[in-house]
Amino acid sequence: MEIKIKRLNERATLPRYASEGSAGADLTSAESEDITINPSETVFIGTGIAAEIPQGYVGLVYARSGISCKRDLAPANKVGVIDSDYRGEIKVALHNHGTKPQTVLKGERIAQLLIAPCPVANFIEADELDCTVRGEGGFGSTGKA
Repeated sequence: MEIKIKRLNERATLPRYASEGSAGADLTSAESEDITINPSETVFIGTGIAAEIPQGYVGLVYARSGISCKRDLAPANKVGVIDSDYRGEIKVALHNHGTKPQTVLKGERIAQLLIAPCPVANFIEADELDCTVRGEGGFGSTGKA
């Protein structure tokens, strides 16, 4: 699959897979300077790229395990969604979940981008839904012995 990427500034780098088996392609900061994120603060970090995601697909922006687990930095919205008709800059809202300020360096890998199929549903109203064994059980109901 080919995804067209437009560089929006000279600091931008194309998403790239760190290894042959990587599910997500790394997104990097294309900011002009290092950015410090204080505890409990969210900062939008620009990647300097825009993407042309094909119709029927979605771009999903996930945390990178390294900065998430070691430095407490992860996308504020947990998973960012890039719709196939969006052509603006891909930005990552990084949130500092920790107790110490963290600095994101220029060019640092900040998140990962997954491209996934995304069918469009036709939602129809119904008076009744099919019965299942689970029924209306939720919020841990399947974990009961």
